[in-house]
Amino acid sequence: MRRKIFRGVVVLAVLGLIFVFWAVWMSGVFHRTLPENLQTGDNEPAARAVATPGAWKEPQFASVIARGEYLARAGDCVACHTARGGEPYAGGLATPTPFGTLYSPNITPDRQYGIGDWSEQDFWRAMHDGIAPGNRLLYPVFPFTHFTKISRSDVDAIFAYLRSLPPAAKPNHPNEMPFPYNQRSTLVFWRALFFRPGQFQPDPEQSAEWNRGAYLVEGLGHCGMCHSAYNALGAVDPNAQLAGGLIPVQNWYAPALNSSNELGLGAWTDDELAQYLKTGVSVRGATYGPMSDVVFHSLQYLSDPDLQAIAVYLRSQPERASPSNKQRLEVSPQLAAELVQQGKQIYVNHCAACHQLDGRGSGLQYPPLAGNPSIAMQPGTNAIRMVLLGGFQPGTKGNPRPYSMPPFGQLLDDHDVAAVVSYIRQAWGNNAPAVSPAVVTRFRQVPVE
Repeated sequence: MRRKIFRGVVVLAVLGLIFVFWAVWMSGVFHRTLPENLQTGDNEPAARAVATPGAWKEPQFASVIARGEYLARAGDCVACHTARGGEPYAGGLATPTPFGTLYSPNITPDRQYGIGDWSEQDFWRAMHDGIAPGNRLLYPVFPFTHFTKISRSDVDAIFAYLRSLPPAAKPNHPNEMPFPYNQRSTLVFWRALFFRPGQFQPDPEQSAEWNRGAYLVEGLGHCGMCHSAYNALGAVDPNAQLAGGLIPVQNWYAPALNSSNELGLGAWTDDELAQYLKTGVSVRGATYGPMSDVVFHSLQYLSDPDLQAIAVYLRSQPERASPSNKQRLEVSPQLAAELVQQGKQIYVNHCAACHQLDGRGSGLQYPPLAGNPSIAMQPGTNAIRMVLLGGFQPGTKGNPRPYSMPPFGQLLDDHDVAAVVSYIRQAWGNNAPAVSPAVVTRFRQVPVE
């Protein structure tokens, strides 16, 4: 009885705090603490100035719009703000998270459903501070924690490009989040703990190329949104930026980008990495899963100097250990030996025709498995999912006829998948632990998005 009373008191106290913070937030007290150029309440007419319809299509804006289009590509905006089969930037794409499913908003210049009534200052505030008109706090599934580093001129250029698009009269899909996550006021606590607005500061000790790469990776490209581990509150651990992590709900493992071991970037050349990012393929491997989408929608459109800058920056990063998401179910030595022995025959029957008996692959079409660092990643997540779901290279200008790996999930059971993955992880000089059939079962049950 006492426990129930105590729990009830705690719940009431939490609800009371949420209400108090909501009331204080709506009163504008927090906003008065922002820098002068960010104080843009809805009662300030200058902040609500809106360009006349079609103004962004006038000739004097052509260069700004072209630059904004390039920057929007670099930020991969279209991938999140376009539903399957929907109009570009009209929103509606579902993003499942541990806290519920969120749907991307319409960011076309439609005045009813999109951002047609937004000013440049409104858009800047959303990108830089994560606050939409009406003082609505944006959920951090929108990467304002990274976009806050983008320069004002680049944000204005992206806004000009979005305002030049044809308006799409598509209503926004409501988010599907349980209480209390559906209360935006609770984000005040999250922001206090995990968010500090600020712009990118170049490192004077580094070259202009290195700094350009840092700006793209840390800000516009928001690479850390996937390639970092998250804590229980859905925030990236600041000490594990780019140290690799399991993408929440999707359960693809995004490898460390600051490690010489996991992807082996220390052995790549800048040119090899730049080609990989631009085309999705290289002599060292090919992209798959969510990374193929990033290459298809974003990276293939970047200039060669920008891709080189990204490569230079990534290959300079010191190794850091990811604090989580690398646990695995231990496999006994006896079971591991049995799996590897069985997996060898499965590989011969189903894999060797493309990847060759020696695991060396064939050109850019069939990536090598021997010495491929992605095969050895812990806990074997991506190799398992590739066997279950297949692997699909992106179609790019540099790889217009991509080869893809068919799924084997309907042909092989969980034990078979564990066997062939365990064999691949230990053959041809690869040195990674065997994977458990129980892990395969776990990932087979993950819904495909």
